[in-house]
Amino acid sequence: MTGTLDPDQLQTALEAVHHAGMPGLFAEVREHDQIWRGAAGFADTATGRPITTDMRHRVGSLTKTFTAAAVLQQVENGEVGLDTAIGHYLPKLVPGERGKAITVRQLISHSSGLAEYLQYAYPSFAGFPRPGKTTPDSMDANRYTRFHPTDLIAMGISAPATCAPGGTPGVYSNTNYLLLAQLLEKITGDTAEKCITRTVIEPAGLKDTELAITPEITGPHSLHYEAWFAMIDPPRDYSVYDMSFVGPAASLISTVSDLNRFYRLLLAGEIVSPASLAEMQRTVPVIAFDGKTIDYGLGLQKTTVPGRVYWGHEGSAWGSGAVAMISADGTRQMALAVNLQRWNRLDAAGMPQPHPIDAALQALIQLTLCG
Repeated sequence: MTGTLDPDQLQTALEAVHHAGMPGLFAEVREHDQIWRGAAGFADTATGRPITTDMRHRVGSLTKTFTAAAVLQQVENGEVGLDTAIGHYLPKLVPGERGKAITVRQLISHSSGLAEYLQYAYPSFAGFPRPGKTTPDSMDANRYTRFHPTDLIAMGISAPATCAPGGTPGVYSNTNYLLLAQLLEKITGDTAEKCITRTVIEPAGLKDTELAITPEITGPHSLHYEAWFAMIDPPRDYSVYDMSFVGPAASLISTVSDLNRFYRLLLAGEIVSPASLAEMQRTVPVIAFDGKTIDYGLGLQKTTVPGRVYWGHEGSAWGSGAVAMISADGTRQMALAVNLQRWNRLDAAGMPQPHPIDAALQALIQLTLCG
C-alpha cells in the first residue's frame, strides 16, 4: 500500500523550523511503503557545512526504550521479575526498606520515587529543574569527566524521594535507568552497553547505532549547539562530550533511519515478545523535567493525536534533540533530529518564554503525524 506523504509540504515545514532559528534539522517520515527524508540548515554554522539526513546524532532519552527492551528480554528469560523488588538484585545499591519497596517495573516507568541526580553531580545545576536557578558552568567543567554510575545512583537515592514507590504521578529520573543498567550487568555479567548492543542493537540490524563509550561521535555528524536558555550566547558546540553522566539512560548515538527501524521492529514484536510489548504499553502519569505530565509506559511514551495513538520517545542531550514516534498500527512513523537545545529565553520569574522555533517545530511534528 502506498502512502500519502507530500514531500514538498514536509520539506517546507522542515525549512520553516530552520528559518525560525534552528541551525539544522533532519527527519525521516514513513507511511506504508512510502519514505520521505529531508534536511534543512547547517551542521556547522561557522563553515556553512549543510546538515544531511544520514548523519549520526546524540538522541538522549530515546536510549531508555533500548534499555527497557533489554530488561524485558531478561524478564522473558526468567532472569528478572518485573514486580520483584530491586533490593533483591542490588541490595547494596538500594538497601533497606526502600530496596524492598521499589520494583523493577517502577524503575522502568519512573514511578519509583527516586530523585534525579544531575543537580548533585553538576553543582551549577543545584536549582534543577528550575532553569532560572541554574547556570551552564558545570557543562564545560564536566566535558571530559568520567563518572561512575554507582556514585550517581547514590546521589539520587540519598536525595529526598519524589513520591512513594508506585505512587502517581511518577517523576522522571535518570537514576531509575542507571539502576536498570546495573541490573543488566548483575544478571548478564556484561556491561549494560555490551548487553544492549548484543541483545537489542545488533539483532535489529542497526548499523549506525551505538551507546557512546568515548566523548567523540564517529562518522558524519552535526555539531550540537547548546544555548541553556540564552545563558550561552552564542550557543556553543557540545558534540564532543563524555556521556558517562547519563550512560544507558541517555547516551545513544543513532540515525533517523535506524530509529525508525528500531521502533517499527519493536511494535511488530520482533525486539521483545507481544506480551512484553503489552507491558511496555501500560502507562502511568509521569512528570517530565519541564513540568508537563506525560503518559509513560515501560520505556515508551504515549502520544495521542486526533484519531491516532503513537508510541515512541523524546530525547535531549547537550545541544542535541530527537523524537521518534510510530502509530499503534505501525503504518506511519517519524524520526526527527535537531542540533540546538534550550533555545527559549527566561522571563523575570525564570520561566522559559515562547520562541518562534516552538510553533514551527510543533507544526512540523503535527504534519508528520497527521499529514
